Amino acid sequence: MQIFGLDIGGSGIKGAPVDLDRGDLAQERFKVLTPQPATPDGVADGVRQVVEHYGWTGPVGLTFPGVVTGGATIRTAANVDKSWIDTDARALFSERLGGHPVTVVNDADAAGVAEMHFGAGRDRKGTVILLTFGTGIGSAVFIDGALVPNTELGHLELHGHDAEKRASSKAKEDEDLSWEHWAHRVQKYLAHVEMLFSPELFIVGGGVSRKSHKFLHHIEGIKAEIVPAQLQNNAGIVGAAMHAAESDG
Repeated sequence: MQIFGLDIGGSGIKGAPVDLDRGDLAQERFKVLTPQPATPDGVADGVRQVVEHYGWTGPVGLTFPGVVTGGATIRTAANVDKSWIDTDARALFSERLGGHPVTVVNDADAAGVAEMHFGAGRDRKGTVILLTFGTGIGSAVFIDGALVPNTELGHLELHGHDAEKRASSKAKEDEDLSWEHWAHRVQKYLAHVEMLFSPELFIVGGGVSRKSHKFLHHIEGIKAEIVPAQLQNNAGIVGAAMHAAESDG
């Protein structure tokens, strides 16, 4: 079965039809840049552009980089325009896509569900935390495979700062940090999260997951196992499609 998955990020909007039997993209993904400022209207236009690229007419699952309550309402907007707060995203996207059935879920939660079902978290019990490092830091927390939604651990305070302001991949780029220097920041962040949650496993997702060989070996002193996301930066797209299929069913 195929469902369209679409991942909205602070820098890019990317999507593709997803083969839900394999947990992988059915076609090569298509991406457009997230408009700046990332207003609801601007982002909705980008979403429509990605979906129309494939001529897709069925259900669409979307992720959003913030807290989503009731499957529709946006509650936080750290890395997109603040006008998103209290927006009914499901109604907005459905209208912009010509009435297609639409579901909306937190981006890291979607990536985590995909990794737990098809990737690095498969068959893992206990506490598992996926962290996506991108424009910000997203989080998905699982207890014996069950999701604790909308955790937003990227906003934990670390040394007087929002953690994602210091340890996201955007922070690495903005400050031109070496992989080793950035890894030491990630290490401090992971140590803080580990102190609070004592997970058995950290899954490192987002775009940096495909470059894990450049930084994971620099992270020391963490008791939990640390592995890169197997679906890498496609996890959000796959998870968005999974969410849409579940809601449709």
